[in-house]
This record gives sequence, structure tokens and C-alpha cells, in this order.
Amino acid sequence: MGESRTELLAWLNDLLQINYTKVEQCGTGGAYCQIMDSIFGDVPMARVKMNAKHEYEFIANFKILQNTFRQHKIEKPIPVEKLVKCKMQDNLEFLQWSKRFWDTNYGGQGYDPVARRRGAPTDTPATIAPLAPSRGSASNLHAGGSRAGGRTPLGGHRSGSTQPNEAVQNLQAQLREMNVHLEGLEKERDFYFAKLRDIEILVQQQLEVLQAEDKDDPVLRDIQKILYSTEEGFEVPEGTVDEEETF
Repeated sequence: MGESRTELLAWLNDLLQINYTKVEQCGTGGAYCQIMDSIFGDVPMARVKMNAKHEYEFIANFKILQNTFRQHKIEKPIPVEKLVKCKMQDNLEFLQWSKRFWDTNYGGQGYDPVARRRGAPTDTPATIAPLAPSRGSASNLHAGGSRAGGRTPLGGHRSGSTQPNEAVQNLQAQLREMNVHLEGLEKERDFYFAKLRDIEILVQQQLEVLQAEDKDDPVLRDIQKILYSTEEGFEVPEGTVDEEETF
């Protein structure tokens, strides 16, 4: 059997000089990256976001971890899609594997985790991806509301009325977190769309120059084909495609 959650967290906090309180926090990917850095010393920790709060940041951290695995020929699959959901069981299993790998491969060399991450903050959210608890909170709110709308006892009403208020506060906090997450996703989408648009314009301009010279470039044509290709079931919104573009 592997170590318990308490033992793993104690080991992790001591090794990395962090203050994780839940195994789920490892789902940000930062801790896994630094565990490997303590072994190999070559993980680009400056690019690892130890205080990541959004799923796209988690994925970026896991891409760094995947590159490290590839570089050192570690054949262990990384279930990124599961880990970034910050579920306890998935991260517990991967953290247990990480501890076993560390026990086998760590050479006992000195390691300064704070210096390696250049003092970057490590304050991941104590509660991550609270999508599942929101259903419970909503049901508690409904149940509390039905009690409030039924018989009103002459005494003890105050103690019973706090539950809906707490549920509302929890839902409001989750809504704020989701709004911040959505804003981050929109910024990331706009960033990559702008990059693709610049590439599209550059390719089109170069093809026009070649066409004027009665020449062609198969590579540019392939790039343009990739840019304009769609997946099955995808429909281009009306009014978003220029008449000059061909698919």
C-alpha cells in the first residue's frame, strides 16, 4: 500500500517548502514539476506557474511535466485530463507514484526549492474546481428554502436560517471564481486567434506574390489548408468568412 494522504502531504510540503492542505491541489501540476526538478534539476521552473488557478494554466504546467518525462525517457503515462480536474483519487494515485519514483531516483543531493522557483508564490486555491460541491450547495439551498417557507417555529428560527445564507455565499463565491476562469479562457482564446490571424494574412500575402509571378508554394498551400479546415459538425458562423477565402 502507498502512503496515506497525510504522509504524502507532509513529505511534499517538506520537500518543496510549500503549504498544501489537500492532495487535490497537486492538480495544478506545479508540485509534480518540482518533484521531478528535485531529482533531475533541469525542469524550467521559471515557466512553471506554482500558483496556477485556472485549468489552462494547469495544462501548461503538465505540458512542461510531459516534456520532462520525454526528455528523461520516463514511460509513465500522465493522465492530464483527469489530474487537472483536481479530484482527490486521481491525484492521490499519481502523487503516490511520484513518491515511489522519487524514492528510487533521488540521489540525496541538496535541493533549494524556493531558489529553484525564484521565490514565486505557491498559493494554489485550497478548494479547486468546485463544480461537484455546487450541486450539494444548491440542494441545501432548496431544502433550506422549503423549510423557511413552511412552518415557522416560535423559537430557534435563527439557527435554522443560517444554512441558506451560507449556501448562497458559497454559490456566489463559486460564481465569482467561474467568472474569473471564463475571463482567463477568453483572453487565451483571443491571444491564439490573433496569432492565427497574423499567420493567415502572411500566408495569403505570400501566395498572392507568388501567384503574380506565376509560381506556387505547396507548403504555404498546406498551411492555408490547415488554417481553413474544420472538424466534422463544425459550422462557420454566418458573416465571419471573407468572400475571397476558399475552403
